[in-house]
Amino acid sequence: MTDFARLLHANGPNPEHAAALQLYGRFVGDWDAEITAHGSDGTKHTAPGEIHFGWVLEGRAVQDVWIVPRPAGSQAFPIAGNWYGTTLRVYDPTIDAWRISWFDPGRSVFRQQIGRARGQDIVQEGTTEAGELTRWSFTEITRDAFHWLGEVRPAAVSDWRLIVDVRAKRRKS
Repeated sequence: MTDFARLLHANGPNPEHAAALQLYGRFVGDWDAEITAHGSDGTKHTAPGEIHFGWVLEGRAVQDVWIVPRPAGSQAFPIAGNWYGTTLRVYDPTIDAWRISWFDPGRSVFRQQIGRARGQDIVQEGTTEAGELTRWSFTEITRDAFHWLGEVRPAAVSDWRLIVDVRAKRRKS
């Protein structure tokens, strides 16, 4: 392993905020996913994907990689496009929330959000460059499954529109 990889990865949460870090830390591992993209005209497209979560930065953050569809070189995924991106989720004790950055360089999509627990769910909220509000939610969370919803709302509209939903199942070791 290179020094970079060794210094990036961590074996678990940093003890200083271990309990708070479990909000996303519970996802650490490998997941298979079914992704459904929803068009504004009511069309739907479904493809398989994969998600990988890990501890990074001395256990102070959780990073993931989302790959849709798989394998590499698959035909373009309608509506949502192919994803090969990463999220860095960093717990910020000064706001008791998570600062979240999503990077998908292949599609030139970059998002900043703030994430918090909302009841049994996790809700991340932010704004796109065009001023649309974004809401990404983890729902129906169990040890071995979760449902992720990607929604958008133009600033002048009151209703959220579902763009993508993901049903993920933890891979068996």
